[in-house]
Amino acid sequence: MLQLKEVEKPAAKDHEVLVRIEAASPNPFDWHLMRGKPFIARLGGGFLKPKNTRVGVDVAGRVESIGSSVTRFKPGDEVFGFAQGSFAEYAVARDDKLAAKPSNLSFEASAALPMAAITALQALRDGGHVHPGQKVLVNGASGGVGTFAVQIAKAFGAEVSGVCSTRNMDLVRSIGADHVIDYTREDFAKSGGGYDVILDAVGNLTAARCKRSLNPKGIGVIVGFPGLGRLLRLVVGGKLRSKSASKQVSFFVANTNEADLRSLRELTEAGKLKPVIDRRYMLSEVPEAIRYLEEGHAQGKLVIALVPPTAT
Repeated sequence: MLQLKEVEKPAAKDHEVLVRIEAASPNPFDWHLMRGKPFIARLGGGFLKPKNTRVGVDVAGRVESIGSSVTRFKPGDEVFGFAQGSFAEYAVARDDKLAAKPSNLSFEASAALPMAAITALQALRDGGHVHPGQKVLVNGASGGVGTFAVQIAKAFGAEVSGVCSTRNMDLVRSIGADHVIDYTREDFAKSGGGYDVILDAVGNLTAARCKRSLNPKGIGVIVGFPGLGRLLRLVVGGKLRSKSASKQVSFFVANTNEADLRSLRELTEAGKLKPVIDRRYMLSEVPEAIRYLEEGHAQGKLVIALVPPTAT
């Protein structure tokens, strides 16, 4: 159960920044920890109940105050990044989890970036080692991570194929995919493909399905939040297949850091990355946003706005 309550305003400690929030954005990560499902989510988030009852991570806003050891920010700076409990008017963030907001994006668009875009960036760069001329397939190309992955893979110089449903094909084309595969009509794993990298942004592929569509030295990268049994099958299946072939399939978890937030800002300011925003909610509507996100049909990202839209 999510409830909107008045609580004490937090204060920044030595290496922390207090952010006056303009916008936030929900991720599957939030409701996985909130519900404790799949069970593996409880290992880090609390076994019987959530360790932290303030929901939200992605944030964009203005620096309200800084801790005594913070030197990179000052009050009034516009920032984006990660702050626990971002579905609020104020939240505290570590100074190494924030970066200057992209100058060409609104607070709402900036709030849509952090977790989904950093996952896509690291999965392609560090997990898939994508480089120019490669063939990359993104499974779940119309979702939060997927829409960023398509654009980042194109920025890396790859030829990109996006897998999505019929209603999302035009969207995936519009963000730069060279080829779009409608999974309701075609199974990409049955048509070969010879992909150099497959990024599964949905988390519903097996190591075997990835293997069938990878070239002999291909890499499969699976992101998401699978159950413990599925995670073990992915890890074991990927390792077993790696012993008999050069193909690799692995599960990837992003590392939140300031350096990659800066990389995302550079991509957006260069015009190579733009968030796709499906719906906008106010702070009081966070439960509705989480419910919609759980349905799994969002196109790109959802945003939580702290300021009502200006009347025109």
